[in-house]
Amino acid sequence: MTPQTLRAEVTKRVIDIVDNSSKNHLSGFDEKCWESPLVGIAQGHDALFSNYKNIIDTSYWTPLEAMELEYPDDSFHAENLSVICWVLPQTEKTLTDQRREDNLPAKRWVYSRHFGEIFNEHLRSTLCDEFRAQGIRAVAPALSKNWGYRQSKKTGIFSNWSERHTAYVAGLGTFGLSDGFISEKGKAIRIGSIVVDTVIEADTRSATSHTQNCLYLTQQTCGICIKRCPIAAINNQGHDKQMCHDYIREVTSPYAKKVSGEVATPCGLCQINVPCERRNPLRKKRING
Repeated sequence: MTPQTLRAEVTKRVIDIVDNSSKNHLSGFDEKCWESPLVGIAQGHDALFSNYKNIIDTSYWTPLEAMELEYPDDSFHAENLSVICWVLPQTEKTLTDQRREDNLPAKRWVYSRHFGEIFNEHLRSTLCDEFRAQGIRAVAPALSKNWGYRQSKKTGIFSNWSERHTAYVAGLGTFGLSDGFISEKGKAIRIGSIVVDTVIEADTRSATSHTQNCLYLTQQTCGICIKRCPIAAINNQGHDKQMCHDYIREVTSPYAKKVSGEVATPCGLCQINVPCERRNPLRKKRING
């Protein structure tokens, strides 16, 4: 199968699982967790993955390192690796509920954070299993036992494999003032990815900057996410990740446990009632020049 054909098949398969799997189910509401996804492919040797070590921290994983950790007795070449990434948009019902909130996440949002991520894990695992069944080595870095949060002198708290940063390499969108990822289907999303030991045709990354889709950072307009944050963790200089992290662990996570009976870490208020909620707010302007 050619890299071009494999790209089409992989894209079709991810969309099929999300659109048709019974596991894409929001328990307690008898409806889907996620709408139809966006899919992007990145080269495993894309220079951005290595650059993240300078931008974020030296302990940030490249696709090659993620694969070597999963298969410590095997050898790999970065040029032969591909990264499959997807964006899972929130449903309109979840968005409608979340729009009414300004302090704590809506119940549907809480459930989507827990059960929706369970489905995201299922999607990662299913795709890895299907590649392995074909004799192709694969890993979902976010499911690795070695995945976790770290502290960087440059950027503060970070994870050693970021789905948002992976999505940027795959050309699926850019970052915003709140550090949210603004895709063509907006930033009210979840993201997932896997690394595979086969060459798949990569998508073209068209963004000329890592903040191109953000109205505030490109035009100094909007800034609505600043007002949406209940603890002022977002300002015109950006996003205080530690403050956000602490609020979620100390306030919204206990609330989620009370509401759902499950351990979850939701918030997402800055993703709602903003121009980039459901779309890239600069797309039309970019197309028209």
